[in-house]
Amino acid sequence: MANIEEKVENLLKERIENLGYDLYDVEYAKEGKNYFLRIYIDKPEGIDLQDCEKVNDEISDVLDEANYIKEQYFLEVSSPGIERILRKDKHLEKNKGKEIAIKLFKKDDLGKKDYQGILKDFNDENIFLEENIKIERKNIAQIKTVYHWE
Repeated sequence: MANIEEKVENLLKERIENLGYDLYDVEYAKEGKNYFLRIYIDKPEGIDLQDCEKVNDEISDVLDEANYIKEQYFLEVSSPGIERILRKDKHLEKNKGKEIAIKLFKKDDLGKKDYQGILKDFNDENIFLEENIKIERKNIAQIKTVYHWE
């Protein structure tokens, strides 16, 4: 499915940027018996419903013409949200020095499945948090930003 995500991202990136938005991420997932293509867009002042509608109208026909996805699917255009999933290196790079939360697939040698801390650095194999915490990327189920609600 990652191949479909890359194809869709390459197909839509310039179109979405020309509308004044950043293409944050593309996710293609099967949930139950349904398939979903999620297009996450962003801009500095945030995303509202009209932004999502504008992008949806611009990309629907383009996706149909490209015909990358053979199954019937639901198209969703939305904001990545306040607590954003960090799936790509560009997301990690943008969040260096910020607080993130990491969920592992299973408990590690320390008996922990969840970590939270300041993202210090990363490479292809590991994520480094402050206080000398190193987490292997292959063990990570999800990384997201942390927002402290007041």
